[in-house]
Parts: sequence; C-alpha cells; structure tokens
Amino acid sequence: MDINNEENNENDVIKEKIMKEKSQKTVLVVDDEKPIVDILVYNLNKEGYNTLEANDGEEAINLVIEKKPDLVLLDIMLPKMDGLTVCKKIRHNYNIPIIMLSAKDEEIDKILGLELGADDYITKPFSVRELIARVKANLRKNDSDYNKMPAEEENEKGHVLNEIAVGDLYLDLDKFEVKVRGEIIDLTLREFEVLKYLAQQPGQVVTRETLLEKVWGYEYYGDIRTVDVTVRRIREKIELDTSSPKILITKRSVGYYIASN
Repeated sequence: MDINNEENNENDVIKEKIMKEKSQKTVLVVDDEKPIVDILVYNLNKEGYNTLEANDGEEAINLVIEKKPDLVLLDIMLPKMDGLTVCKKIRHNYNIPIIMLSAKDEEIDKILGLELGADDYITKPFSVRELIARVKANLRKNDSDYNKMPAEEENEKGHVLNEIAVGDLYLDLDKFEVKVRGEIIDLTLREFEVLKYLAQQPGQVVTRETLLEKVWGYEYYGDIRTVDVTVRRIREKIELDTSSPKILITKRSVGYYIASN
C-alpha cells in the first residue's frame, strides 16, 4: 500500500470539503413563527445552503453584524423590532440581498419594503419552490458570470472595458461606483445593476419583464412594481428633477431606457 498516495488522497478530500464549505452561501431566516422557520431551513439546507435563524428583529440585526450572511429572508411582523425597521438598518450598512416575507398583501406594505431597500418581496402563503428560486436569483448576482452582462464592450486588445459613460452618467464597474455630473452617487447593489444594464444599451428601451429576468434573475412572476419602485429610488438619487427626468427615461406602457445624450 502506498501510504503517501493515501495521505495525498485524504488531503485532497479535506481540501475539497473546505472549498465546498467556503463556497456555500448562508441565508439568515428571520421569522417569529417556528413552523415557517423550520420549513424554510429544511428546504434551504436541502438546496445546499447554510442557514441562521432569528426570531425577532434585534436578534436579526445582531446576526447580520456578527455572521454577515449572504442573504436575509425577513418577515415584516416581528417582536422587539419590526421587519421594515430591520430592513432599513441592514440596508444602511450592508448590500446583503433582502427578501421580505409577509402575510400582508396590501400594496402599501410591499412598496414601503422596497422603498426601504428590500430587493424582493413575497407574500405568505407562498410556494417554497418559488421562494427558493428567488433566493437563488438574488444570490446569483454575486457570481462573476452574472455580473458580466452580455452587452459589455471590449477594447482593441480584447479586454473588457470596466467603465461606462453616457452623457452626465459615469459607471465604474470595478468599484461599483456611479457618478452623475461628477458627483459620486450612493446606490445599493441592486440599483447599480439596474442602472448598469440600462447604461450598457443607451437609447434602447428595456421592458420591466426583461429587467426582472436579467437583473433580478428570475422569470416574470406577474408583479412589476418591484422594478418601478427601484427605478424611482434611482431617479431620486441621480435626477435634478424627478418629475422631468433627463437620464433614466420612461417609455410609457413599455419600460425604461437611458438617454443616449
């Protein structure tokens, strides 16, 4: 028996296990209803995700600070600190994807959650299959293949250009930085991705459904308000007059585009 080969094989197995553990994403599940937490944790673990659990808003904030999860599933109705407040606090310091969960189906709750920085919103009762699909889609934006949009141009040497300039709008794709009229604008990662996708094809109208698919990463589920609210948030940061936008333009009943000049 070749002891050296056996040890090498064992070391390879250990290395592979360590790499796999490092590549696994961690999802923080925040809900005060234990049956829901148990169902979500079971299905997320089955998909290969690590999970953390919090039963109130304060615990959720502490876990985000200590463990820095890759995504947060966040219920709105929570003890000690409601989900909307938790969302606002997380978004103020982190670009972690946040999917809001709620039994409320009122439009105002959905819009408020998105206005505070949530990336997505799903109403109880929900399909576990759909929720897992949204988790995967929101995590996929961190993958290098996803961040590289097909419209990226190359220079003469074949290198991908890492900046986009259209009129008063400038994007540094390496730094995830946006400047408008020379001033740095603070955008969330999702807002940056929407602006990036549109800026890569100035003057071309992109439908809301296409933005959901290409930026959010999942097929159209029937609710395009997510896109509208995100666009409104972007406009509030980049436009001098949101009632008469000059950079991010609406094509009525169709979608949005970046003005080409």
